[in-house]
Amino acid sequence: MTKNFRAVIIIKKKFCSAILAASLLLVGCGDEKISVPKPPLVKVQKISLANAASEENYSGVVRGRYETNLSFQVGGKIISREVQAGSRVRAGEVLMTLDPKDIVEQARSAEAQVASTRAQLKLAKTNFARYSELFKADAIAAAVLDQYKTQLDAAQAAYDAAVARARQSQNALEYTTLTANADGVISLVAAEVGQVVAAGQNVLTLVQTDELEVVVAVPENKISSVQIGQRVTINFWATGEIVSGTVREISPMADSASRTFTVKISLPESSNVQLGMTANVSTREISSGAIILPLSAIYQTGDAAQVWLVDGGKVSLKKIEVTSFDENSVQVHGLKAGDTVVVAGVNKLHDGQEVRTGDAR
Repeated sequence: MTKNFRAVIIIKKKFCSAILAASLLLVGCGDEKISVPKPPLVKVQKISLANAASEENYSGVVRGRYETNLSFQVGGKIISREVQAGSRVRAGEVLMTLDPKDIVEQARSAEAQVASTRAQLKLAKTNFARYSELFKADAIAAAVLDQYKTQLDAAQAAYDAAVARARQSQNALEYTTLTANADGVISLVAAEVGQVVAAGQNVLTLVQTDELEVVVAVPENKISSVQIGQRVTINFWATGEIVSGTVREISPMADSASRTFTVKISLPESSNVQLGMTANVSTREISSGAIILPLSAIYQTGDAAQVWLVDGGKVSLKKIEVTSFDENSVQVHGLKAGDTVVVAGVNKLHDGQEVRTGDAR
């Protein structure tokens, strides 16, 4: 039995060896190859000097630098209007007229008051001269002469006051005619013929067209990048004209509703634009050593901001400093021209991993 059992074991071992050899032969002769996964394809950005420029665009409207709300210096009823919205006017041109009847009567009353006080002054002078002679002849006391001197001073003061009132009335008569204070365009008509207006009430708005500007609203998180004297590019949608402007004025306070700052940009005199045209204002901020990257390029670990650099087909982490950011981009320091940065899929990479970059841009 022992010999027979050993013979069976030997036969089984030979059979298994034959099967294993046959299997290896079949595997070696097969046409199929074991597939190796390719490195992942990543989107990259190559750092260049152009990445140091941050550009912002704002919508604006063309306005005159000087806009004057015109009004009458006296109240009354409007009897004529010589202009309409859009009318071009010259300095000194008549724009509106008030009914002068009441003011004419006031002027006549003032002139009559001047005549009355003039007569009183003449009488006071005559009396004072007469009593001065009597005083020299010791015919009256000094107290009596002082009384007539006081009457003369009072008459002189009353006459001067009457003359001043008469001048005011004459001026008021001239104020019934509203004239243009400068060359320009009427942008608003706020009163019509037949309407009774008060002194100082706005009736017309005059825009001087010799100096135009573009007004834009800049968000509070961008106002630090705008400076007085900064050069900007202005593109007018209606005409297609592109000109260079200069930041002239920045509002010191943000608007309470929109939380934006009003920025006024001077236009060159040669620009062929009209009031009210829309414009696109483009600013470009250059920051020394700063690079602009998409926000998706940042790999955040704790408090440290990093990016994946591609070198020799492999990725490695590089620590950077974030100086500013907005909704879609971030400004960083710590990179140099020529670096290749992964800008998409940064959370799926690990240090030393091989990647394919395709066409870097």
